[in-house]
Amino acid sequence: MLVAERYAAITRLVNDRGSIRVSELSSLCQVTEETIRRDLDRLEREGKLRRSHGGAVRIRLSDEHMETPYSEREITRTEEKRRIALEAVKFIEPHERILLDASTTAWYTARSLPDIPITVLTNSIRVVTELSSKKHIEVIAAGGQLLPESMSFVGPLAERSLDTYHVDKLFLSCQGVHVDRGISEMNELQARVKQRMIGMSDQVFLLADSSKFGIQALTHVAGLDKVQHIITCQDVREETVRALKERSIHVTIV
Repeated sequence: MLVAERYAAITRLVNDRGSIRVSELSSLCQVTEETIRRDLDRLEREGKLRRSHGGAVRIRLSDEHMETPYSEREITRTEEKRRIALEAVKFIEPHERILLDASTTAWYTARSLPDIPITVLTNSIRVVTELSSKKHIEVIAAGGQLLPESMSFVGPLAERSLDTYHVDKLFLSCQGVHVDRGISEMNELQARVKQRMIGMSDQVFLLADSSKFGIQALTHVAGLDKVQHIITCQDVREETVRALKERSIHVTIV
């Protein structure tokens, strides 16, 4: 089977079944599981499917207009997100004020945080719940309209509440990172909240696995000139890293 034929077969199988595991694709296509994982990474970058833990899932017809549900994002590229989160925690010092968005990578960051005296501001229900048992961490939640897909608060009330604060560091993720067009989101309400977050932060850390690069989602959030640090994973393309460094962005690969 030619490479192009294998890509087409994988895409067809995912669309027909809704989801499929790496091991099954390896058997059906008669190639190694490592090859299948590389194929899935490429097909995800091309928007043909979404990676999940141990396999891939079909992209719904509405995906290009709607935010991916939290429950689905939570099981997508989990190992990469955990590594990124563990690296992000290294940049957090005692007594700092930090801001975590409602991304699953920010939730992994909250899980990895030691119980040290810091203040965490967030619009994420999951982050609030995760930090509730850490007695030395002061948690401030932004209220507003609940967005069930991301378990987050958005809208005018959330934006106004964020405007009253100032933080040392922001840790956020997004739907797409484009070297020339910046950070983007599928949901306009989510994008507006993240714009406020960037404006109230001294330093912005973008937590993005390699599948986010080269993607331009529906709503623009900010240019990469607003980002000082990017933490990403090892399979990010070398030309992407070079382009980011040329823009004076510190890139950490884990």
